[in-house]
Amino acid sequence: MSRDVKIRNVGPKSAAWLRQVGVRTLEDLVRVGPVETFLKVKRAGFRPSLNLLYAMAGAIDDCHWTDLGEERKGGLMLELDAAESVNPIKSRWDKAADRSAMADGTSAPDGGASENDGDGFGDGDSGVRELTGTASDFD
Repeated sequence: MSRDVKIRNVGPKSAAWLRQVGVRTLEDLVRVGPVETFLKVKRAGFRPSLNLLYAMAGAIDDCHWTDLGEERKGGLMLELDAAESVNPIKSRWDKAADRSAMADGTSAPDGGASENDGDGFGDGDSGVRELTGTASDFD
């Protein structure tokens, strides 16, 4: 098996992330595309910045990522937003809340809590309490 060739603009940490999601060569990157590769990295639990997206697009365009035009970057952002809206990436907190709601039997058909007040607990209670009194009352 031939050794993986370094993808332009991609440092060692990002290259390791890409290998984890099966993107080892520029050909792999072209086949999957920068936006889908970026989403695969995020879904794998890594926290890439948009610089990785731009770096991969620059590699495909054979330029440094800082040389990407605003139109190209804007197009990438539109494509990313569209892809994320079709298949949103849930944080580990969202996933934990979903598992908890399913275990409690409080999951609503839309996947959210049955009495969703925005805090994800589904109890109609945000957990926020107003503190009253003076500063000396809390010392």
